[in-house]
Amino acid sequence: MATMIIEGERTKAESGKTYEVRNPATGEVVDEVPAGDAADVDRAAHAAAKAFTTWSRLPANKRADILHKAAQHMLTKVEHIAPILTKEQGKTLLESRIEAQRFGENIAWFADLADKIHGEHVRLPDLTTYGLVLRRPIGVCGAIVPWNFPLTLAANKVAPAIAAGNTVVLKPASTTPLSTLACIEALIEGGLPEGVVNVVLGQATGEAIVSHPLIRKIALTGSTPTGKNVMARAAEGLKKVTLELGGSDPCIVLDDADLEGAARAISVGRFFNCGQACLAVKRLYVQEGAYDALLEKLVARASKLKPGNGMDKDSRMGPMHTETQRAEVEAQVKDAIDRGARVVFGGGRPQGGDYERGWFIEPTILEDVPDGARMWTEEVFGPALPVRKIKDLDEGLRLANDSPFGLGSSIWTTSMAAAHRGVEELEAGYTWVNALQIAHDELPFGGTKQSGFGKEHGVEAYLQYTEEKSVVYGGI
Repeated sequence: MATMIIEGERTKAESGKTYEVRNPATGEVVDEVPAGDAADVDRAAHAAAKAFTTWSRLPANKRADILHKAAQHMLTKVEHIAPILTKEQGKTLLESRIEAQRFGENIAWFADLADKIHGEHVRLPDLTTYGLVLRRPIGVCGAIVPWNFPLTLAANKVAPAIAAGNTVVLKPASTTPLSTLACIEALIEGGLPEGVVNVVLGQATGEAIVSHPLIRKIALTGSTPTGKNVMARAAEGLKKVTLELGGSDPCIVLDDADLEGAARAISVGRFFNCGQACLAVKRLYVQEGAYDALLEKLVARASKLKPGNGMDKDSRMGPMHTETQRAEVEAQVKDAIDRGARVVFGGGRPQGGDYERGWFIEPTILEDVPDGARMWTEEVFGPALPVRKIKDLDEGLRLANDSPFGLGSSIWTTSMAAAHRGVEELEAGYTWVNALQIAHDELPFGGTKQSGFGKEHGVEAYLQYTEEKSVVYGGI
């Protein structure tokens, strides 16, 4: 049975309760894990606070060295961790390898910053004193991570936090704890001091993290309603928050676009991880002259995405993670069809054999989806894409921005003027121009509007795990 990690101890829940983690492709039990609660979070928070007194005082270059060695060791475990992720989450083994690799790379990227972020010297007007602005770690930070990219989204929070000198209480999603435990275990084996990252499991631990008085910052990736609830609860303790919430990313394709490149990017951006991504192409607006050709290319690509067990090397798209999530996407597709939309590809479930055991769904493309349909107004967290024909860029920008969300966006065109308008006018935290939707470590990532606030990735993420302290020096 898997265990939680608290101050280096591999521990069960204080209550003794457990629950089962199941494979979404087969329904089989992968492992049994502790069902923690507030008592376990309290132990973890005190362990993190204890570790903070040492970790935060290490010279920054020493901290960087420890993190690099830990990341290097973790990366030797990718082939061990990837199958664990596939079995608990459902994604293909290739997707799991990419994600496990990214976890270690993210730790290393922020380790590079640990001894390179400096404060400021300020010349004060009285000429007898001088000022300094120091950047200090915040303290114990809470990280609450969803099930769709459990390793990537954990690293987004843990890496900048511990590089800046903080310690962490980490809660993976209840359905995907095993690969996260394996990653943190590998970091500890590689030299990360025990207590710097503590892992608690179980649904009840999330609320306890948000409300615990020792935890001074909360970083959450989740739905917009969950983010609002976390923000309200965190306000009671005046905690800092970073919220990476839902998205309904628009993609605009103009007549002059590279349609082959656009089709590839849109297919990956919509169907990777069975479409279960906050940052993904979810609304497609195509100018009239490119519409038929692009749609044909998208259908051709979707037809090659064979659903199947992620452990099967022939599978190109794993199952949905849960029965509830599949039902939600199917309801959104049905709503569009009931309103008059036409299914261009997919629209159902693959039939027969092992498909009956898991939460499989076909990649789906729809056109003529009318205004007001749920696929336009809500986040579609699965492999279903509505496509709409537009007359020009003005119409595309208007429709793209007609959403409560503002996470990612993209535009395909060979016109510099059109690209510039897209960059300036698309209401989102990220815009890709003629590029695959990849969130790079070097660039800050985060949303606007109902997609949240605060940044992950980039120097900006590191800075958001620090507090500025002003110092005035007189004569000594």
